[in-house]
This record gives sequence, structure tokens and C-alpha cells, in this order.
Amino acid sequence: MPRTIRFDRDQEELQFEGTCRQYRDVEGYVFHESELTQFKAVDLRHALQSAARLYEADEMDVFIVEGDEDEFDDEWSPPGPVQISLQKGTLVVQIHVITKVEEFNEETLPDVYRAILAPYLARRRAALRDIEMTVDYHASTFVWRIDIECNLRNRLVRELYEIGSGAIALLEAAESGELTRETTIELLRAGRVDVLIGQPEGPWLDVKSAHYDLNTQHGKISIAQAVARFANAEHGGIVVVGMRGKRFPAGEVIHSVCPVPLDGRTLRRYHNALEHHLYPPPISLISRSSPRDQGRGLSFSIFHLSPRNLSPFLSMGR
Repeated sequence: MPRTIRFDRDQEELQFEGTCRQYRDVEGYVFHESELTQFKAVDLRHALQSAARLYEADEMDVFIVEGDEDEFDDEWSPPGPVQISLQKGTLVVQIHVITKVEEFNEETLPDVYRAILAPYLARRRAALRDIEMTVDYHASTFVWRIDIECNLRNRLVRELYEIGSGAIALLEAAESGELTRETTIELLRAGRVDVLIGQPEGPWLDVKSAHYDLNTQHGKISIAQAVARFANAEHGGIVVVGMRGKRFPAGEVIHSVCPVPLDGRTLRRYHNALEHHLYPPPISLISRSSPRDQGRGLSFSIFHLSPRNLSPFLSMGR
């Protein structure tokens, strides 16, 4: 089967889908993000390995330009924060995250980044390989370069780019507190429940300080109603048990963490209550404890709706 992208040694250029790309002096090869769906990750690795052998280089970089495709120029368009790099024969995703000087501890921040990214990357067949700080004196900021190694099997280069983009969004959300449903789910999985403190409850986020009373019919129906409300919503939502809200004139705000005990029996009772009082059950319901407080914290996360054109509704039967 022909490769989706290849390096032509005679022309000294990458070739794909009738298009060629030459090495840009000092920087590397430059692509627009929309082009990344055209070739496989393993083919790009092979092409860069061929180029590296010709130039006797240990590293070959592919820079990715974001934004309007019509304005893309592979010679002049500035690259974005995600790039693909061949390092001693291994293809890695390289991202750059900016941190203000006064807002971080140089010694501890790498460990924080590792803890946040580890579960996110593991579910995407990837792993954090290296973190290195560089300094941008013009912007008076510190730039962290993070290398991510991905499993390349059956993947397009576009998927590697999206892993890098998602990692940046996740780290920026953790620092800025500007959360989305997706970044909140990832941060909860990483044990960062603290990022929710000060956040308002709203259309996709609800917290409860204690377990629902699953010994009563009222408690079972209450959890089913909470899940059904988000499952019926267009983009789903999150219910977190183990946090306390506080009412202000502008609305309810998450005030503090109050971990609750969790064991396998309690988890099964939650699932049983939802199976008996929610029909049809949500396609994707994940309930788990925080990895930092095993056995103490519990979160329910609704990621998708039920079967297409059929939203969940509450059943009041036994």
C-alpha cells in the first residue's frame, strides 16, 4: 500500500496528495492543521526518518499553523503551540504552555502538570515523555515545552495534533479556572477537585455535599432526576457528590470540598437506582472516586445522550 506521505530525496521535499512541502530554513516543515487528516502518523514518521538520514539530523520538526486555511502560507504563516517532532527516530507531540512568572513554583509545577496530564494521556494511548522550561524574555513569561509520546498505530497525524491541543486546553483551564464541561471532567479524573471551588453551579454542573439517601424511594428518585436533567441536555453535564455549594444573590457557587466515603456496595446501589428509575439509561455514565482520595470522593459524569432522538426520562416505578 502506498504511503500517504513520503520524503523525496532527489527533490528534498515531503510529498502528499499532489502537494509538496520543503524544509523551512531554521524552523522545519510547516503544515496547516486541515492538512493533517491526509496522512498517517506512521507514514509521517517514516518520511521524517528519511529526511533526517539525508541531513544527518537527530531532530526534525513539523510546525502546525492554526486559523483560516485560505490565509495559510507555508513560508510566512506563524505556527501554533502544537508541533510534531522526530527525536532520535521517535515521533512525539510537542506542546508549549505559557505560565506567568508570579503564578508558579518552578520546582513543583512540573509534577502538577504530570498529575493533570497522566490520566488524560493514558486514555488516549499516550504518555508524557519530558517537561522542560524555556524563557521568553520578550513576553516576560516562562514557556514550558512538554513532549508527549503517542501510540501511532492506526492513527492520522490529525489525532496527534488533537491530543496536543487538548492537553494545552486542560492545563490552561487548571490555571485560569475558565472551565468547560470537557476540561472539568478531565481535571476531576486527575483528582483536581479544587479547581471547582469558586465556580458557579449551572446548566452542566451540580454538586451535593452528601450521598443521596438510597435507603428511601425519594433518594433514589432524586439521583435519577439529577442525572436525567443532564442526560436530557444537549451536551450532558456533571454531578459531583462530595462538594458543598453556597448561595449568593447571583446564584449558587461551589464553596468547599467535603469528601464522602465510597465503596463498591454504594456504587452498585447508585447504578441500581439509575437502572430502575431512568429509562432508557444514558449511553455513557461514569461514576468513580477521585484518584487522590480513593474511597472518599465520588463523581457522576454524563458524557453523551441516550440513543439518538430518544432522550432519557424518569420512571417513577419500583
